[in-house]
Amino acid sequence: MIHPPSSFQIAQYQLDEAAALLGLSPAMHALLREPMQELHFTIPVQMDDGSQQVFKGYRIQYNTARGPAKGGIRFHVDETVNTIRALSAWMTWKTALLDLPLGGGNGGVICDPRSLSLSELERLSRAYMRKVAPVIGPNRDVPGPDVYTNSQIMAWMMDEYEIITGCRLPGVVTGKPVHLFGSLGRDDATARGGLYTLREAAKVMDLDLAGAPVAIQGYGNVGQFTHLLGGEMLGLKTVAISDSRGGIYNPQGIDCAAAIAWKRETGSVIGFKKADAITNAEFWNCRSPFFSQLLSKVRSHKTMRRALRPKSWVSWRMGRRLQKPIERCTRTAFM
Repeated sequence: MIHPPSSFQIAQYQLDEAAALLGLSPAMHALLREPMQELHFTIPVQMDDGSQQVFKGYRIQYNTARGPAKGGIRFHVDETVNTIRALSAWMTWKTALLDLPLGGGNGGVICDPRSLSLSELERLSRAYMRKVAPVIGPNRDVPGPDVYTNSQIMAWMMDEYEIITGCRLPGVVTGKPVHLFGSLGRDDATARGGLYTLREAAKVMDLDLAGAPVAIQGYGNVGQFTHLLGGEMLGLKTVAISDSRGGIYNPQGIDCAAAIAWKRETGSVIGFKKADAITNAEFWNCRSPFFSQLLSKVRSHKTMRRALRPKSWVSWRMGRRLQKPIERCTRTAFM
């Protein structure tokens, strides 16, 4: 049986290709192929019923040659150390390409945050910070929110770090609430950046985005803001949405405010009354004339062809994994 490559193997392969093109020395290539430092640990947490549960946690600092490590903290039931390694590597490349004085890092906990109460989630968040506090800080490593972590979790972590150090250090994490020294625009930044990329790619490919039907996989923070801003900025028409439980479809377009309200009320898009229910398998089989038009342009455009085959999408997840769709990965697919 042939197993698909891990996220980190994909990241290493991408580095290998770039190293060959750049003529990197063997020593530099070898240094950049592996993280500089990894912290693996267990986190015992008392649950609301009085029992103890032990979680596995990580913080990986891939490279800090250009400055403090920067990267998110993920709470996910399917988290793996290879995913965290890959994300920390990609953060290293991103900050370097944009000439930012930062390195790359990432971290996470293997858990299902949706099954935890608010108090259990707080205890886990604070316990995670106690584990990583010796290796992070505004001038060493600055975590931020990622999958299933948010501004509330960042506020707990910041508070815990300040308790440990006895200092006021709001710069220890990003993604905090605005009233706790957070940044305006942080909530929609990822979606907005992806849509800017989409807008520029459409110019290169001579595609008219006004009224173009779009499908969004993953309907958390990024998916919701993609739906909202896609309509406001580019005139996109969202006709399909899916999350981990299933999907919905309405060829006339899905009302953004109503869909977001339903998701926040129920935890899923399933059951949304102004659209038809579809399975996640059906979501990936959607077709329309615009999708065919896009594929035709991709096949004929040398620059874009390799990046966008075999199915065209804008991905807000770093790296490519074309073997199968990844749940909870926000992608906007042109139909």
